[in-house]
Amino acid sequence: MRAFLFLLLVALASPLPAQDKGPTVRPEVGKPLQAAIDLLRQRRGKEALAQARAAQAVPDKTPYETYLVTRVLGQAAAAAGDSATAASALESAAASSAAPEADRRQLLAAAAGQYYALKEYSKAVTVANRYFQAGGTDKSIRTIYVQSLYLAGNFAAAARELAQDVDAEEAAGKPPTEEQLQLLANAHLQAKDSLQYGRAMEKLVAYYPKRDYWLNVLQTVMSRPGFNERLAIDVARLKLETGTLRSAQEYLDFAQLVLIEGFPAEAVKVIDKGYAAGVLGSGAEAERHRRLKDLAAKNLAEDKKTIAADEKQGAAKDGKTLFNDGYNYVLHGRTEKGLSMMLQGTKGPGFTRPDHAKLQLGYAYHLAGQNAKALEMFKTVQGTDGAAALARLWVIRLGRTS
Repeated sequence: MRAFLFLLLVALASPLPAQDKGPTVRPEVGKPLQAAIDLLRQRRGKEALAQARAAQAVPDKTPYETYLVTRVLGQAAAAAGDSATAASALESAAASSAAPEADRRQLLAAAAGQYYALKEYSKAVTVANRYFQAGGTDKSIRTIYVQSLYLAGNFAAAARELAQDVDAEEAAGKPPTEEQLQLLANAHLQAKDSLQYGRAMEKLVAYYPKRDYWLNVLQTVMSRPGFNERLAIDVARLKLETGTLRSAQEYLDFAQLVLIEGFPAEAVKVIDKGYAAGVLGSGAEAERHRRLKDLAAKNLAEDKKTIAADEKQGAAKDGKTLFNDGYNYVLHGRTEKGLSMMLQGTKGPGFTRPDHAKLQLGYAYHLAGQNAKALEMFKTVQGTDGAAALARLWVIRLGRTS
């Protein structure tokens, strides 16, 4: 930002006009002004400021002389590190009727930067807004404007402007910057808009899939009003997929949940990953981990016998049972049969939460290596209890890996 502002100052620091071209400047004003301009070009800000003040002290200046003196005074003050004087002078010069239109925009840009440096964010917003109304388009000033809205505490307005910038970047086929999305998420958070905060976090994991962002967005889904606790197992599955299961207790809770649901093959997979990650099998709870591991292995052996017996008997089942048994087949590697059973089960009685079933079916397609079908299924999930939010996250995840 400092480099940008210096370039603005140098661009404004042009030689004074010749006496036969347009408005004139008297020698007693022009001489110290020209000296100030020359010193500015040499980056000798304090000396330039002294010369500008000498020109300012000349009495009975014309409006044009006053404009030039004020402009150079602002430039010199900025170069000397006197942001308060610079901001006021540059803004005044921009408001002068003698200011050329092109210079007016540059002066407003420089003034906005000086107010931002002073942490006078409301003034920076006002001046930056005048810059845009005058036809300015520089992205650096747009950044000052949006950040000043945020820092001034106008979070809703900052979020609105940032959302427009993000939409424009995406419409142009460009990824928004990580800093843009972070500020957008924080603006929504400060504005207490939990829904839009969640959507901004979804964009962060879509473009910048860092572990911390995944943890944050999943926690946001779980803490949103109306979240259905029955989806805890689906959250755990997505955490396993994104490498965001952190503690031994999370692995244990996940394994116990799927054991209760009757899926020991999934429990064994979860426990094995916990051991491989070094989270399970050590410390004071190592014996507890081993007991659960042995229980899951025992249940898995029994489950294989049950599957074999059921295939021989071919007993009739309701939709929910058929769906769960189909998922179990997928876990055992019998993907085509299992997926067929799950689809058939969704058409039968026993489902009170069809979107939860779609979420699990999408995950089953993923386990079966059929990510295109998984994406199609996840995109059909609706509702406000967290299922649709988790499905969107799966679409983000698989969209990056497919």
